[in-house]
Amino acid sequence: MYSIGIDIGTTSICAVLMNNNTGEILCSTVCQNNSFIESPHPWEKIQDVSKIEKKVFEAIDGVISNKGEGELVSIGISNQMHGILYYDVNGEAVSPLYIWQDERGNLPYKDGKTYAQYLGSFAGYGLVTDFYNRENSLVPKSAVGVCTIGDYIAMKLTGTKKALMHITNAASFGCFDISKNEFTVDNGMLPEVTAEFASVGSWRGVQVSVAVGDNQASFIGSDGIGAPLLNVGTGSQISYLSDSPVTGDNIESRPYDGKRFLIVGAALCGGRAFSMLERFFASVVELATGEECPSLYKQIDKMLETKTKTDLVADSRFCGTRANPAIRGGFSNMSQDNFTAGDMAVATIYAIANELHAMYAGGKTEKIVCSGNGIRKNTALQKIVSEVFSAEIKFPLYEEEAAYGAALTSLVAIGKAENIDEAQKLIKYR
Repeated sequence: MYSIGIDIGTTSICAVLMNNNTGEILCSTVCQNNSFIESPHPWEKIQDVSKIEKKVFEAIDGVISNKGEGELVSIGISNQMHGILYYDVNGEAVSPLYIWQDERGNLPYKDGKTYAQYLGSFAGYGLVTDFYNRENSLVPKSAVGVCTIGDYIAMKLTGTKKALMHITNAASFGCFDISKNEFTVDNGMLPEVTAEFASVGSWRGVQVSVAVGDNQASFIGSDGIGAPLLNVGTGSQISYLSDSPVTGDNIESRPYDGKRFLIVGAALCGGRAFSMLERFFASVVELATGEECPSLYKQIDKMLETKTKTDLVADSRFCGTRANPAIRGGFSNMSQDNFTAGDMAVATIYAIANELHAMYAGGKTEKIVCSGNGIRKNTALQKIVSEVFSAEIKFPLYEEEAAYGAALTSLVAIGKAENIDEAQKLIKYR
């Protein structure tokens, strides 16, 4: 038996075909999500729903064509969070997808507050976008419901006309009580919300599970050993499970499976901090040679094979933090002995690891699961993360974490796995 996992990202769409008995990904396909719609408003970020739908169905057909013998029993969906679209009484989209990057919520509203501030939420979150649209008469007259792009694809696959929304996506809309699993506002169009990894219907006899947010899907598809998950891309995150919400600077508690919460500490600079350093080194080379300098990552990696310690101290918060965007990074304890390229590189890597460690409140851990190219391709960062956390690093075998996690949720929906923890036992590491 096989399952398909789909991840609808902002810039790409991925589908994987999973063997339900072994957890092996038999094939995968990735295509560009080139569905952006040009807008005369610089703050507006929207995508064409019909183009996304077409790409998703092409991705499904692509992996099915490689299935061979064996029954396809389920499809799971992961999607970019926070975005919102409107649909009509027939379950057809009547608006573009307003994605998480949309900034209309930051426009001034009244009483000196933006639309987002007035709601006590953030720009790009679905209900903030909807609030702006309502206040400015932009909601389509034929709209009867709102949902995420993942919910909509589930509707199109199953032929249903009303969205069923998982708590992972509902919370990403904002104005959502994660303890009660219910919205704190009502615009008259909100969908039914479920904490279960439930089936929403079938497509060609194949069960389709409720769409889940890509952050939780990535965790589900990466972490089958109960360890914290550390992801380093342009930004960086540390995520771990808790039986109760956790509060703190730059820490967010998100719904997970109706019983536990995913605690997420997010740093705005992860791989970006290292990239900034590489570009600084390149600018020095260009100054010395008068010629454009290609990538220096290989040379930096080679240097870090022997340069592993420094007393130079770096702060990698070059882009601020979510709690305080005005904070800036820098270097301290600089001396004539440590003002070198090697010391700066090592100090920056320690800063990246230390910022994430400071956001981890899960106690001592013997293992830490890592994902994202920012750490998969940086051996020095791997070693320093292991040192800072005093833990062994594990990498998931498959890099399509969100799509893989979506496939695992579908096993729960069809009863192949009793719960998501059981489904995650299929995850393998390298």
